[in-house]
Amino acid sequence: MKVLGCTGGIGSGKTYVSSVFNKMGIPVYYSDDRTKELYDVDLQLKNSLVALLGKEIVSGGILQRKVMAEKIFNDIRILEKVERLVHPAVLRDFCKWKEIIAGAGDGRDGGVPFVILESAILMEKPQVMACADKILTVSAPVELRIERVIARDGMPREKVMERMAAQWSDEKREAMADFIIFADGKKALLPQIYQVYNAMCNIK
Repeated sequence: MKVLGCTGGIGSGKTYVSSVFNKMGIPVYYSDDRTKELYDVDLQLKNSLVALLGKEIVSGGILQRKVMAEKIFNDIRILEKVERLVHPAVLRDFCKWKEIIAGAGDGRDGGVPFVILESAILMEKPQVMACADKILTVSAPVELRIERVIARDGMPREKVMERMAAQWSDEKREAMADFIIFADGKKALLPQIYQVYNAMCNIK
């Protein structure tokens, strides 16, 4: 089954674009949302995190994200170790999800032309990028992205800018992408989305 990787920086509109594909009948795996769920339902991942960070990160069988974040905060070495546990768990889950989709419907790739793996770090992590046949990046002007995140999350402007500085630039993503959608509030989204949809459907 073909996989379209959809990525973009914070506030770019990648989740909204993915949701439009979903309304068109394309299954979407939202990596960020699913990762939060895996912290609680993936026992292998949870046990590995406890072994790394200590048993205090779990209370009543539930992983305490705030406690875990405090242990990771400003320690790049611990963060890298956590990522080496989390990313493989997400990829395992994505592969299982994709197999379920492929086995549904009439048995012919589940009756869908492709699926979407939505991930903010798609290009930054080679093992994640390797799962996608084609890459779509969603781009938007920096100031618009900042405004969107402030309105959506109530995050202070300085924090938004810090998050953006820690991510790849739109220009870097665009240079490596197969498709680019501009979610700038000016260029119509649907024609861009349909163009990508048709291109993916025609890939042999």
